[in-house]
Amino acid sequence: MPNDIHLRIKRQATSTAESYWEEFKLPYRPRQNIISCLMEIRRNPVNAAGKRTTAVVWECNCLEEVCGACTMVINGRPRQACSALVDKLSQPLTLEPLRKFPVYRDLMIDRQVMFDNLRRVRAWIDIDGSYPVGPGPRVFEKTRLWAYELSRCMTCGCCMHACPQVNSRSSFIGPAAVAQVRLMNVHPTGSLQADERLAALIRAGGASECGNAQNCQKACPKNIPLVTSIADINRQLTVRGLLGWLRS
Repeated sequence: MPNDIHLRIKRQATSTAESYWEEFKLPYRPRQNIISCLMEIRRNPVNAAGKRTTAVVWECNCLEEVCGACTMVINGRPRQACSALVDKLSQPLTLEPLRKFPVYRDLMIDRQVMFDNLRRVRAWIDIDGSYPVGPGPRVFEKTRLWAYELSRCMTCGCCMHACPQVNSRSSFIGPAAVAQVRLMNVHPTGSLQADERLAALIRAGGASECGNAQNCQKACPKNIPLVTSIADINRQLTVRGLLGWLRS
């Protein structure tokens, strides 16, 4: 049993400042997660050299792996800090922000691009007020089972971080948005706007720019079938293209 917990944290004072590493040592307590370690540093911000420093900045909300806010790179792997248990990790614990997103400060990032992508593909069900809002349309149980898996996405950014096609030289929309198009298109009401969503994925940065590395599915903390979803959307795009060609 270790006497202390050793952390190496990649820090950045502002969005434009140079990043640097800072080390911390905390008294060991069993059953701690990464969030509890960061809270301890915030309570007493003294680094491993014994010098007083600034508290580490990070985000968290639900603390039960649902919101995705506390996502960071822990020991080289993108995951949620709330469910990362110290006792199951090798030391020193290295904490970094997700590298595919702009950094606000320290471990706090800007995931706005993911929400912009969801808007781009209309990843919602339109309710225009033309009929009473009551029980939703019936969905076949077989469809509901796999659609529910897609609905568990928490826009944490792990799939974007792991995807080699998401980089400064590419406009790829990313696996999460593509999977949400599949979810919305299978919904009886959402299917009415299916063509608009597919049209967004035909443009530059759409589903065809996936390189099929399949890193996204390995990185997803919810085990969402992202690879299957991208393949299904490409099938839908092919059908849409063929029908458009036949109508022309």
